[in-house]
Amino acid sequence: MSIKSENINLSYNNKEILKNLSLEIKQGEIVTLLGPNGAGKSSLLNIISGDTDANSGLVYYNNKDINKLTIQERAFIRSVMAQSQPIVFDFNVREIVEMGWLDRGNIKHANQFDRAIKMILNDCDIASLEFRKFNTLSGGEQRRVHFARTLLQLWRESKSDEPRYLMLDEPTANLDLSHQIKMMKLIKKLSNEGVGILLILHDLNLAFKYSDKIAILKNGNMISYGKPKDIVLSNILDDVYELPLNVQLSENRIIINYV
Repeated sequence: MSIKSENINLSYNNKEILKNLSLEIKQGEIVTLLGPNGAGKSSLLNIISGDTDANSGLVYYNNKDINKLTIQERAFIRSVMAQSQPIVFDFNVREIVEMGWLDRGNIKHANQFDRAIKMILNDCDIASLEFRKFNTLSGGEQRRVHFARTLLQLWRESKSDEPRYLMLDEPTANLDLSHQIKMMKLIKKLSNEGVGILLILHDLNLAFKYSDKIAILKNGNMISYGKPKDIVLSNILDDVYELPLNVQLSENRIIINYV
């Protein structure tokens, strides 16, 4: 089971945004999109999530054409955390997180609601913020609340074997170092439980530490795609970021220094 995009092309006002891109997110795998601003990362994620239509190309959810799935069917399969999600009304944290819950028409599932909320609030380190007004929180705290809402949408009982996918656009933005690491460890834990994950990150060291595969984009093109150690080449990164980078490889670690 996987989510696949095949030969995706996108353009706006005669400007090519994505050029013939193909990508696969398998269950239990973290795939990270890297690249400078304007590379097409968010556009590709939005097409794969079904929030944007490509000019051409196909997206399949577990071998089903995404266009033949209802919005509700997509929501049961994948959850999305966008780059920016402002909240106008004065909801508290618990109310925001609860927005991720999907009514599956299953009483047994519904009876787990309070347990699921409590578990996710604790996992995301926001239990102490449960009744705070969302718009009084810092940017990093708001980010963690949206992450919790995204996780609740995919929550299943531990024995569930339903395919699930998580799509996160810059989830660590605005987070302090401690919460960046906590979030990435939680993302890794979810992948170990079988969740397929598509990430957009700007921190190269986080990407290479936690990803199973990395796709490097520039100007809408796929520059490199594969396992971290197979694509961590200074000449590729130097060209993509237009910045000299020093890559140090060891058996279990990849360290990238900005020269």
